[in-house]
Amino acid sequence: MSSEPSVLDVRVYELVPGGGEEFDRIFREHALPMLNRHEIEVVAYGRSLMDGDQYCLIRRFASLAQRDERLGAFYGSSEWLLSYDEQVDALIKSYRTVVISDVSVSAETSGPRMDT
Repeated sequence: MSSEPSVLDVRVYELVPGGGEEFDRIFREHALPMLNRHEIEVVAYGRSLMDGDQYCLIRRFASLAQRDERLGAFYGSSEWLLSYDEQVDALIKSYRTVVISDVSVSAETSGPRMDT
């Protein structure tokens, strides 16, 4: 097993006005099972508590190479392209993806506490 940390892919979507509920439904009912079939670990997902037209999806991969391979297979699959690509794209105004190392920080090394 590699000593390298896994990779977190954090994607934040800005959805079209009023699109949050439908985007969430499609994600939970269709995209999430597809991600599972493509062996893509979903760490967290959901609508913003402050703005229902923002949506966050966090995925974990063993490496950048695995991320590229699995996302390519997912988004390039005929199931996605024929059934969901246009439908989901119509709900997305824009999105931003940040990819970071999944490194846990212990309480002892996380810096000064702000509540003291």
